[in-house]
Amino acid sequence: MDHDYQEIWKQCKEELRSGEETREFAPFASKIGYVGSEEGILNLEVSSQFVFDRVKKFIPSIENYVSRYSATEVHVQIGINKHMSPNASGESARTSTIKSVPDISHTKSREIQREASGVNPDYTFDKFIMGDNSAYAFNASLAIAKNPGRSYNPCLIYGGVGLGKTHLINAIGNYVMIHQPELKVLYITAEAFANEFIASIGMGIEKQQQFKNKFRKVDVLLMDDIQFIQNKTQSQEELFHTFNELYESKKQMVFTCDRPLNELKGVFDRLTSRFERGLNADLQPPAYETRVAILQNKCKLQGKSVGEDIIRYVAENVQSNVRDLEASLTKLISYSELLNVELTLDKARDLLAPMPFMQSRGKEAGLNIQTIIKVVCNYFNVNVSDLKGKKKNKSLTQPRQIAMYLAKQLTNFSFTEIGSEFGNRDHTTVMHACDRISSTCSVDPDLKSVIEKMKKEIQASA
Repeated sequence: MDHDYQEIWKQCKEELRSGEETREFAPFASKIGYVGSEEGILNLEVSSQFVFDRVKKFIPSIENYVSRYSATEVHVQIGINKHMSPNASGESARTSTIKSVPDISHTKSREIQREASGVNPDYTFDKFIMGDNSAYAFNASLAIAKNPGRSYNPCLIYGGVGLGKTHLINAIGNYVMIHQPELKVLYITAEAFANEFIASIGMGIEKQQQFKNKFRKVDVLLMDDIQFIQNKTQSQEELFHTFNELYESKKQMVFTCDRPLNELKGVFDRLTSRFERGLNADLQPPAYETRVAILQNKCKLQGKSVGEDIIRYVAENVQSNVRDLEASLTKLISYSELLNVELTLDKARDLLAPMPFMQSRGKEAGLNIQTIIKVVCNYFNVNVSDLKGKKKNKSLTQPRQIAMYLAKQLTNFSFTEIGSEFGNRDHTTVMHACDRISSTCSVDPDLKSVIEKMKKEIQASA
């Protein structure tokens, strides 16, 4: 890994030296030394603050180049080593015994800044598994992180519990602090904001002004779970004025909520209208393939090994959110490690059966797939035999996919079992149908409304 990054860095330096848009880099290229690398981080060094101030604006260009050629997201860290020769190329002459001596005051300042920001360092873009359900929100978040305050301001990311809202909003903060450390970033929950506001009221004018300055003197404000301010009029009033000041100063604001704005109750119209000025991006539950990727990535990050049959079982049966997927995996891995036993599929079924999200699915386990098919056929006025048959007319394809989707949503049957009820279709056909309907619902509110209506009818018929 280290050697690969070093070679890529050499090529990157040459490209920046000769590039028309980066020709200012050329005089300083020989003054940047290669220190080493670790997973996702390229460590470089310069000999003085002067050189650092001249080359730091090229960090995004270096990161883009190295990330492109290493096929993974790479962050660049540049330290100041005052013992480094001002003309050291750092390309291959350095030995592993030479250590970088970073500027202590600069490093300390960065640590203090990170701690004051409230941002969770574990939540980064490279750890977020993107699928069709989250592509819009992910790309919007990344665009904001790259150009805070310039576009998509304000931004509201909304969706159910455990779908990745907090991950994305923290990832924005982490990205900004790495790439633009001069910007002041602050992450806070709406509950903490309200509590701090209430505490400041009884502590005099000076404390109240300190509270205002804390939120109005930042470059990037990240506020989680704004549904908490419903019916809290004074907190809303304070947030309204904070919002206006940051917006007029072209400072970036990103909020998260567990529901769309129009479903919030007891919130000032003038405040919700401010949110509507910007970008609203929703997060949907992850599709099957994304759930598999999330579980596999979690295993990789933890250095754990779990059988593919167990991964597929969890992905098929835990459809609620990412948090439940991770909770399931944690339970299975901990059982295997603490008892020092091999994890089997049967044991995984037994262990996960009592979990709340599995029980909520089990409540409707008695639902008959034929009931679902009948309700869908009645709604679309098609024959049951045609729906189960091989015809691929447009008038049959979507109802068939909706029926498969509802069968997976409302029962505990596997993809294979559902496929057998639809003319012995392969499990991949059912998976495709479920993902197709799920993706369409995320952009077509009319179809989503139709499916919800049929779901209620099916549940009433059970």
